[in-house]
Amino acid sequence: MDETQTPQAESSNDTAYADIYSEDGAIRADYLDRIDRFIEEEDVEALAEAVAPLHESELGDLIETLEADSRRQLVLLLGDRFDFSALTEVDEGIRLDIIDALPNDQIAVAVQALDSDDAVYILEDLEEEDQAEILAKLPFTERIRLRRSLDYPEESAGRRMQTEFVAVPPYWSVGQTIDYLRDSEDLPDSFAQIFVIDPTFHLVGAVDLDRLLRTPRPVKVEEIMHETRHAIPAEMDQEEAAQIFEQYDLLSAAVVDENERLVGVLTIDDVVDVIQEEAEEDLKRLGGVGDEELSDSVLETTKSRFTWLLINLATAVLASFVIGLFDATISQMVALAVLMPIVASMGGNAGTQTMTVAVRALATRELSIYNAARIIRRELTVGFINGIVFALVMGVVASLWFGDFALGCVIGTAMVVNMVCAALAGIFIPLMLDRFGADPAIASSVFVTTVTDIVGFFAFLGLAAWWFAI
Repeated sequence: MDETQTPQAESSNDTAYADIYSEDGAIRADYLDRIDRFIEEEDVEALAEAVAPLHESELGDLIETLEADSRRQLVLLLGDRFDFSALTEVDEGIRLDIIDALPNDQIAVAVQALDSDDAVYILEDLEEEDQAEILAKLPFTERIRLRRSLDYPEESAGRRMQTEFVAVPPYWSVGQTIDYLRDSEDLPDSFAQIFVIDPTFHLVGAVDLDRLLRTPRPVKVEEIMHETRHAIPAEMDQEEAAQIFEQYDLLSAAVVDENERLVGVLTIDDVVDVIQEEAEEDLKRLGGVGDEELSDSVLETTKSRFTWLLINLATAVLASFVIGLFDATISQMVALAVLMPIVASMGGNAGTQTMTVAVRALATRELSIYNAARIIRRELTVGFINGIVFALVMGVVASLWFGDFALGCVIGTAMVVNMVCAALAGIFIPLMLDRFGADPAIASSVFVTTVTDIVGFFAFLGLAAWWFAI
C-alpha cells in the first residue's frame, strides 16, 4: 500500500462486509492494525468510516478481538455513531465492561434507537440503580414497555420478545390495513405477521403478510385470519419457546401475558440465538465449566471451575478408597496396577457417550417417561455388545502381555461388567437428576465417572482377588 495514502483512503479500501475477515475466519491483521491506529490517533472520522459498513455481528467480532482499553476507546470515540446493537453480539463480560465505561445519559440515548429486545438484552445485566436511572431518561411509553419486559424472569420468552408489533382489529378491511401499514410511522422495520386483537388487546388471531397482500381490499381481516395456536406465554422458558419454533417451523409467534393479552412477538432471529446459547450452555456444563466466557478474568474462571473440581476430588478419593481395599492383592500381582486404569477408562468413556446422548435428548424432549424403557434397553444392549467385543480384545492382549490366560479372563469379565454398568449409569443418572429437578447437563458427568471408576476398580480387583485367591 502507498504510504502517502490518507487514513480515510486506507479505510475505504476495506469497508466491504467480507473484507474484514481472512480465509480462516479471523479478522484480518491489517484491518485490525488500522483500527488500532485510528483509535490511538483519536482519528474519529477515519474510525467511523472504517466501521460504518460493518454489520452488527461483524462489529461485535471486532470489539471482541480488540484489547480491553481499545474497545472502550472505540465506543467512546464513536459516540452516537456507534451501533449499540453490536453489544448484543459480544460476551457478557465484554458488554458490561463497555457499558460501565459509558455515562448513563449516552446509554439512554442509544437504547432509544434499538429494538426493544436488543434494549432489554443490554439493560438486563446492569445494576438496578443504573437500570432505573437509564429508564427514567426514556419517553414514558418506551420506559413502560422496557420495564415490563425486564420484570419477566431471566431466560423467559418475555425477556426475549420484541414489544414492537403490528396489530389491527378484526373488523378492519384488507384495504384499511394496507393503508395503515403504508401511512403509520410507528411500526417495526420488518415483520411477517399481523396480529388481530379485540379492544382489550386479547389475541384473536393472525394474518400472514402474503395472505393479506393477495386478498381484495374490501375483504374483512377476520375472514382471512387464522387462529394463533402457538401463542407463547411470556413466562415460558426461552428454551421451551425455541422448541415450539422448531416443532412447528415458525418464523414468528405472538407472546401473551397471563390474561392472554398480546404483549410482544418472538422472532426467528432471537430463537436462533436462544438455540445456540442453550446448546453452548449444555456443552459447557457437561464439561463442568458453568457459564464461563472467554472474556472472564482469571479469578472468575478459577471460581467457576473450582466447585466441580472439588466434587471431582471427592469422587476420586472414593475411587482410591476402593483401590485401597485391595492393596494386598495389587502388591502381590503388579500386573493388576498396570491394567486397572484400562478398565476404568473404557467404562468412563462408554458412560460419557451414553450420558451425552441422554442429556441432549432430555434437553430436546426426545427422551421422556414414555420411551425411557426402550432407550434403556437399547443402551444396555449396546453396552453389553461393546463389553463383549472389547473384553475379547483386551483379554487376548493381557494374556499375551503377561503370559497369563487367567488374567485375560479376569480383565475381560471386569470390562463386560463395567461397560454394562456404564451404560446404565449414563442413562439412569441424567433421568434421575431430571426427575428431581436438577440440571443433568452440569451434574451427570461427575456421578457417571464416579460410578464407572468405582465399579471398574471393584469388579477388576475383586475378581482378581477371588480368582487368584490373593
